[in-house]
Amino acid sequence: MEHKIIFAGPVGAGKTTAIQAISDIDVVSTESKASDEVSKRKATTTVAMDYGTLDVGNGQKIHLYGTPGQERFSFMWDIVTIGGLGLVLLLDNTTEDPLADLEFYVKAFQPFIKKSSMVLGVTRMDVKNRPGLYSFYTKLDELGIRAPVFEVDARERSDITILLQALLAMLDPGVKR
Repeated sequence: MEHKIIFAGPVGAGKTTAIQAISDIDVVSTESKASDEVSKRKATTTVAMDYGTLDVGNGQKIHLYGTPGQERFSFMWDIVTIGGLGLVLLLDNTTEDPLADLEFYVKAFQPFIKKSSMVLGVTRMDVKNRPGLYSFYTKLDELGIRAPVFEVDARERSDITILLQALLAMLDPGVKR
């Protein structure tokens, strides 16, 4: 059995890094040299998608798809979510307004979230710890979304594993961890 999980969020939140940390294959990436304002934050950016896989045993595989973070590539968001099981939303806590980022991406992916589930991973909290996790949880509640919220380091396989386990448990409470 094969499943598809989507990673979304703004530029620099750690989507590509998270997929690289957890994937059992070399990640297929569409990174291109950043132009515009993105180049001030990072040298490259995803322009179509990232793809990796995770073998979870018993012949089951999870396909991992990362969406581009820039709104100008938002046409890919609907394409990539087709057939998706759930959403891992990653946010960079060092941006100017991470709670506004949360609202933007929840609203952008709302049709997909309503028919599946999501988890929220907040990155770079070691650099900037405010807003705290409770603020993200409260904002999700205001948006009518019930989702677990975690502090994560996108480079750490164990952190991304926890996100995926939480998402899978929400989708199927009987899932073995």
